[in-house]
Amino acid sequence: MNSLPIIILKPFVHKNEQVVQLHFEKNDALLQILRRYKTLRWSKTMQCWYLPYSNDLKNELFKLLKGKAWVDYKALRLELAPVLEQQKEVGGKKNSEKTPLLHLPSLTTEGEEKLQQFKNWLNSKRYSQNTIVTYTDALKTFLRFYNRKSISEITNEDIINFNNEYILKQKLSASFQNQVVNAIKLFIRIIENKHLSPELIHRPKRPKLLPNVLSKEEVKAILSSISNIKHKAMLCLIYSCGLRRNELLKLKLSDIDSTRRLVIVKQAKGRKDRIVPLSEKILDILREYYKVYEPKQWLFEGQDGKSQYDESSLQNVLKQALERSKIKKPVTLHWLRHSYATHLLENGTDLRYIQEILGHSSSRTTEIYTHVSTRSIQKVISPFDNL
Repeated sequence: MNSLPIIILKPFVHKNEQVVQLHFEKNDALLQILRRYKTLRWSKTMQCWYLPYSNDLKNELFKLLKGKAWVDYKALRLELAPVLEQQKEVGGKKNSEKTPLLHLPSLTTEGEEKLQQFKNWLNSKRYSQNTIVTYTDALKTFLRFYNRKSISEITNEDIINFNNEYILKQKLSASFQNQVVNAIKLFIRIIENKHLSPELIHRPKRPKLLPNVLSKEEVKAILSSISNIKHKAMLCLIYSCGLRRNELLKLKLSDIDSTRRLVIVKQAKGRKDRIVPLSEKILDILREYYKVYEPKQWLFEGQDGKSQYDESSLQNVLKQALERSKIKKPVTLHWLRHSYATHLLENGTDLRYIQEILGHSSSRTTEIYTHVSTRSIQKVISPFDNL
């Protein structure tokens, strides 16, 4: 029995994802068995093999390695409890970054009380659910890190130390660092009734990324590849109106004003209503779709005919369309919104109108599309052509 190899499971955060490290002495036969997992990867950073975490992973490994290796999961059991608690609270939200809580002690009684006060305040101010989850989750991580220190004694130096000793050491993202800083600043001001010195709080510089844009030919290829009228209507509406994914899924029949050819987008990002022009072409597609499916409340209903269409199913519709159109780019639904705005600009639409249609609070957000529009830049003649 002692001749069996030992494989030690350890939880870890790798590239902002919960993973399970697999530690074992070099063993080609054992590795060959583990390769049945298509998600098995080698990490140069961690110097070990790893798998994405799942609730069933431990039991799956027990069955797979029975009689072939001993599975030591003690570290997994002891250190993963906070992570499971956090995942339960987040509820599997896809849009918020999963906050790792590895190696952190539990919240103190004071910390739990203060966190609940903060959450109650956010609720009373009607912050969005995503923001509430993001802020409370980030703050919980910080308070666990300082569970031996009274909250009233927290200073700017503590935030700097947290950035260095927790965020940077685990190679967490700049966006998570900003989330923590935002949450702490608001918490200290509202719950502790004092201010931190903004100039001393270290914020990472945000990368200045250009929006991903498809050509008109690529958009046409994607949309033309869809034969299912419901799927076609959803993707066409996202592109033709520049909608966000959740804006499309929250649309009701009453939000389509066919007489005035408008889409009424209610309580979108920033809790703002706005109206978006509806083309005659997409209106014809919607009418055809309605005749076939006859939705009752939501414009696009799920299989039960009562709930909204599922987000992951919508993303899968796009994935299948990309395969059929043979477009290899990692296109997401938001690319269609970016493409809509850029194509509007290239057609000569004023930036102020594009800002209103997209629901941007600041014109600076809309101006980014000037950097990806080819309308003017293609007119520039390279000096190379004149050599």
